[in-house]
Amino acid sequence: MWVPPEVANPVVMHQPTRKSIGYFGAVRVRDGKFMYQREEGKFNGESFFSFLKRLFHSSCRSGRKVVVVADNARYHHAVLHKKWRMQKKRRFELEFLPPYSPELNSIERVWKLTRRQATHNRYFSTLQELICSVENVFITWNCKNNILGNLCAIV
Repeated sequence: MWVPPEVANPVVMHQPTRKSIGYFGAVRVRDGKFMYQREEGKFNGESFFSFLKRLFHSSCRSGRKVVVVADNARYHHAVLHKKWRMQKKRRFELEFLPPYSPELNSIERVWKLTRRQATHNRYFSTLQELICSVENVFITWNCKNNILGNLCAIV
């Protein structure tokens, strides 16, 4: 029951060998519950569509309409999932931020906090160590919490 979530620019974390891992994420503003999906390939319409479907299935149980706030990344507007979004529009809708306005995207604050808690001033000799560090932070946010709720609150 994700009402209303914030969807982010994905975040990309790097390991010293320049290997990287990325995440899609959403925060339910009402209570701060966090949902994420690791993306080891490219961020594209297909990977975003996969995340949207997971988000839809976990958020529409309450019967309330879910509004997902997204930036204007090209894959957020992909033709691949446009028909699906139109079919779900009564219960699940994407709203887009104005172009070139990352300061309005509250999930960016979540990614900043993630970096501060999981990666700043740390050395990761393997990509798996980096993934464990990041996802250990994410696991603490799987339950309702005031930290992310306040961080993403629309004031």
